[in-house]
Amino acid sequence: MSCTTVTETEEQFLTPELKQIEEIRAVSKSKTVSARDLQPIVWRNVAKFALLHLAGLVGLYQAIFYAKWATLLFTFVLFCVSQFGATGGAHRLWSHRSFKAHWPAKVILMYFNTFSFQNDIIEWARDHRCHHKWTDTDADPHNAQRGLFYSHIGWLMVKKHPEVIRRGKTLDISDLTNDPVLKFQRKYYLPMAIFNGFIFTTIVPWYFWGETAFNALYIAGFLRYVASLNVTFCVNSLAHFIGYKPYDLSISPTENIMTSITTMGEGGHNYHHTFPQDYRTSEFGRFANWTTILIDIFAALGWVYDRKTVSNEIIARQIAKHGPNFGHSH
Repeated sequence: MSCTTVTETEEQFLTPELKQIEEIRAVSKSKTVSARDLQPIVWRNVAKFALLHLAGLVGLYQAIFYAKWATLLFTFVLFCVSQFGATGGAHRLWSHRSFKAHWPAKVILMYFNTFSFQNDIIEWARDHRCHHKWTDTDADPHNAQRGLFYSHIGWLMVKKHPEVIRRGKTLDISDLTNDPVLKFQRKYYLPMAIFNGFIFTTIVPWYFWGETAFNALYIAGFLRYVASLNVTFCVNSLAHFIGYKPYDLSISPTENIMTSITTMGEGGHNYHHTFPQDYRTSEFGRFANWTTILIDIFAALGWVYDRKTVSNEIIARQIAKHGPNFGHSH
């Protein structure tokens, strides 16, 4: 199936609300630091993340010294499944609507997403839309202006900022709440996520190649989950602090190659925030971008269509106007 090239005159989905961003920042500056940053710590979440990472470390130790090769391969495959469910499904399809999908692709992406265990897609996509609409403000769930730790994982250890809740209610997410695939996932999300993330991952290595249940649970379950969470979190943290900005110097997102590799293609963050409608999330298409490759495979199968891209002319014009002159050619 062919791609759709987005034009400059076409209304873009999920571009920043610049006027509202200035308004939110002005209100934030008018408050004292203590009032602006007052987000109660959710100690239950702190304890959960501490125990989860401890379990991940146990899994890493077992993986290095005791695991069977089949278990390590199985864990890697499940890691990729988790990532594709988040990057191709929750992110590119449902958050950005950067391509359209028939039901086989939707069901597969929804199912894969349950392995990632990062909240149901409706909640994930709503938060992500807030992030793009009001980037680096108090209405951004993982506001990078609050620091590297906060944007990585700290935002999940405190109650949501009131501005995130208030602005989030203004978003139209009817396309998500009316999607029968997402409604099904939301209804059965917790049992699906627990079964796929920890029970299925334990049973398969134990039953099929004699791995110990302990190793299977802590490696294919906890280690995989912790790794998947943290590489996803790096898009919110490292890709807003470390890297270069060829497309827009005025924003915090950067191009970070290591994040691209570990997340299957999400590290071209300066490009992605500049052109949020492009399904590739990167000017360079399939380079270090397995999510794009898999979406293209789905397109070849007829499961995916209307993949939106940005033309080279528009990209070059953007670099000339808003990026440093690095001598890029297109």
